[in-house]
Amino acid sequence: MEKLLAKFKINKNLIKQFIKFGVVGAVNTVLSYVITNVGFYVLNLHEQISNAIAFVITVFISFILNGKFVFKEQEQNEQSWIKRLLKVYASYSITGLFLTAILLYIEESIFGVPHYIATLMNLIITIPINFLLNKLWAYK
Repeated sequence: MEKLLAKFKINKNLIKQFIKFGVVGAVNTVLSYVITNVGFYVLNLHEQISNAIAFVITVFISFILNGKFVFKEQEQNEQSWIKRLLKVYASYSITGLFLTAILLYIEESIFGVPHYIATLMNLIITIPINFLLNKLWAYK
């Protein structure tokens, strides 16, 4: 395994970070599902409003968890904290909203891929991009 990682110039710390990033993402996916459905079915909110509330809450939680456990951010001044938070919201918006919408359109409308398969296919693309945006831009 060491030789394979060295061949592709991937270090263990990067893989550990990516796995931790995935765990945070999995927790937030479940939380987003719960928030969206509670908003829609229990509070009778419009589905898009429920989804927007879930997005705002889970991206903030992701920001906290990724900063503490994945990218090990040290506390800095308030201005840099807010700047990182805005970058995290931007990165999730780019991958989770815009890129996903474009990919779904291409996959479903042009290639006829069923929605439930297209959404899974998109994870293969959006998760690594989101990880890189967070690692190299938001938490840099």
